[in-house]
Amino acid sequence: MLLAITPGPGLAYVIARTASGGRAEGLASSLGTALGGLVHVAAAALGLSLLIAQSALAFGLLKWIGAAYLIWLGVQMLRRDATASDPLQPLPRQGARRALLDGIAVETLNVKTALFFLAFLPQFTTPAEPLAPQLVLLGCVCVLLNTSMDVFAVLMTHRLLRSGPARIARETWMRRISGTTMLGLGVFLALARREA
Repeated sequence: MLLAITPGPGLAYVIARTASGGRAEGLASSLGTALGGLVHVAAAALGLSLLIAQSALAFGLLKWIGAAYLIWLGVQMLRRDATASDPLQPLPRQGARRALLDGIAVETLNVKTALFFLAFLPQFTTPAEPLAPQLVLLGCVCVLLNTSMDVFAVLMTHRLLRSGPARIARETWMRRISGTTMLGLGVFLALARREA
């Protein structure tokens, strides 16, 4: 649970998506990050995470693509506010499908998740049993906990933003904070090393 509540790209993304698109987009983005997490579970079970960790080229490529994508999403969020014709009007929604696809990309391109599954999960496996099924089970538990926290964050963000005279101002500030956070996470990911 402690790992699930630690802020990361997925949590920042679902909060930002809820602030800009409402509860439906927030929940769709949570489903997207869950599916992206399952990609990492499958990669760990199949040994692909180990290849990424051992290959400087694969690690670097995934790291730079992921960092660029997070930075691009952060810039897009900040640009939407800057180019809004009326800052007191809510921004148009982008749709649940887009939120889902972006959520999958945000989590799938997070090289730190691949390294986490590679370093953390094997500590809880039994050598006498086949490794892959154990990694799948443990990885699914991690994804379930992370997704539960994402959904909780979506619901709390939606509740905070749904009413009150300062609702639009709160949405704007939450998008700006989330966009800036995603930029920072993109830079942090770009600086990640394989030793992690």
